[in-house]
Amino acid sequence: MKLAVAVVFLLLNLYIYHEFATEAVIPPRQGFDRFPLQGGDWVCARPARMEPEVEKNLGVTDYHLCEWQRMGGDATDGLPFVGVYIGYHATQVREEGGGSGENSIHPPAHCLPGSGWDIVRLETVEVDLPGLPQNPTRVRRLQIAKGNARQLVYYWYQQGGRVIAEDWRKIVYVGLDRALRGRTDGALVRFTVPILDGDEAAAEAAFRALAPHVVAPLAAYVPD
Repeated sequence: MKLAVAVVFLLLNLYIYHEFATEAVIPPRQGFDRFPLQGGDWVCARPARMEPEVEKNLGVTDYHLCEWQRMGGDATDGLPFVGVYIGYHATQVREEGGGSGENSIHPPAHCLPGSGWDIVRLETVEVDLPGLPQNPTRVRRLQIAKGNARQLVYYWYQQGGRVIAEDWRKIVYVGLDRALRGRTDGALVRFTVPILDGDEAAAEAAFRALAPHVVAPLAAYVPD
């Protein structure tokens, strides 16, 4: 039912866009090469870069990808490292150019199984993180597994001054913003934390400790 609503809305949006919108709007923003690499006692020592083919397949315009570590922390302090990926797409519509021609943000819940990860649990939860466009807000929380490895994943879409948890809602808002504002830009914000020795509470604590520092400056890099 949700998918059907999204499809109908997209078809309506295409009509409205082609009748009333004349050009795509790409808002000004700061590049992730200037993203702060320290927050509190957490640090990103070296941002990573993906292979060019991977970037092309994602259709991502700009991104931050790094394993954040608590300074002075080690494997015994109960707080593991946190992988952070923030991928900004200046447009999510094929005909507006960029990437490989397919620029829509890929839903993690769809991509993870393709990478060999099984989704053990998927839920929508409420968080309150200073710096988000609205608080408290709903985001996705997953526990995933590959063999004996376990990870905790938090993610959401951030676009047009909204935080969006559900994939189908993201599709609807892309259509709405395209029709009314000429914009289809947005970002995927994802935190991935290893669950060491089955200690999910420690992984949760690591996310809660780091996330406010990463989210606080995001408005300059992911425009409202």
